[in-house]
Amino acid sequence: MADGLLNKASIILTPTGYKAGTLYNVAPIDEPYEDFDFARTSTATRINSSGLVSNVATGVPRISYDSNGDNGHILLEPTSTNLVPYSENFEDSSWSNASIGTTPTLEGGYTAPDGSNSAYKITNANQDSFWFSSFLIGADNSRTIWARTVSGTGTAQLTSHNSNTNNTFNLTETWQRFEVNGTTSGTGSTSFYAVDFRGSGTLTELLIWGAQAEALSYATSYIPTLTGSTVTRAAETATGAGSADLINSTEGVLYAEIAALADDGTNRCIALSDGTADDRVTLVLANDSNKIRAIVKSNGSTSFDEEYQVTSTLDYHKVAIKYKANDFALWIDGVERFTDTSGSAPIGLNELAFDTGISILNFYGKCKALAVFNEALSDSELTQLTT
Repeated sequence: MADGLLNKASIILTPTGYKAGTLYNVAPIDEPYEDFDFARTSTATRINSSGLVSNVATGVPRISYDSNGDNGHILLEPTSTNLVPYSENFEDSSWSNASIGTTPTLEGGYTAPDGSNSAYKITNANQDSFWFSSFLIGADNSRTIWARTVSGTGTAQLTSHNSNTNNTFNLTETWQRFEVNGTTSGTGSTSFYAVDFRGSGTLTELLIWGAQAEALSYATSYIPTLTGSTVTRAAETATGAGSADLINSTEGVLYAEIAALADDGTNRCIALSDGTADDRVTLVLANDSNKIRAIVKSNGSTSFDEEYQVTSTLDYHKVAIKYKANDFALWIDGVERFTDTSGSAPIGLNELAFDTGISILNFYGKCKALAVFNEALSDSELTQLTT
């Protein structure tokens, strides 16, 4: 966010302070702080600033990072279940090996993506075997696993049967999480193949950790299953921030730097509202593919409703919605994308939430910054803010 504009913002949220049940705003700096109420009725994991997978207690917000420790962000996800009953213990009886010739070997005690010694080395010199699950999952489940080479680089087939067409990956000596989405091949489609040495893979040994299968069209953060049963991570909400004193209904700007978890055909919203659907300023990662939408409602009538297509909503975008009677605009990445000079301003705005303001269409994604301004910023300021 542009530092020179920070003093004008009445509410600022960045990935900094939190405790169980609360996401702290950076501004205001004086009471009442009007922070976010956060809820998640389960534990969860995140990538910490050292690039390691780490556990987060029930009800504690997550500040997660890229695998290299960069791009700190607030992570909000829907509920999901890891259907693999032993995600880290590949020696358990729910995992099996099979081979055309040579039986693969498995050796534990290697450093894993969470810093523990829970990773396994799997070896098959003749590339004629596979290591798979005896439990059943859906053919269209999202499947993920961490893998790396013991040394050097090479390719391996991971998460699904070797007849699948999108499961051959390039591995290096750095841990990476590999993902297969969409319907897998008919052969072996309901089993999880941690490694399938047959086919196009070039590696004869590699390290693996953290198998996951989810009944979603995309993968979410890692959900450990350590005791032989599936585990569910609860959905997350962040609501109830702000007040009528901090949000100007007459004019203002709602700003966010955000990225989607997936282009999954759903609406994911952040809104200023009066607690109803009648008066609100809503930023939407839209159900139309890779589109960002802005909606302003006043007393039940639509004052502004425009959406702009970006290259990918999986990338971070800086978005601002300006609202004022007969003066509305949507800014994305330094450019004014749409304007409207007709319409009324909202009435009675008093809450900022990662939803529509009425507890539906929750925002699931990554947020690096969120801010509210109590005035309609100038074009030069909006350029600075969103660039």
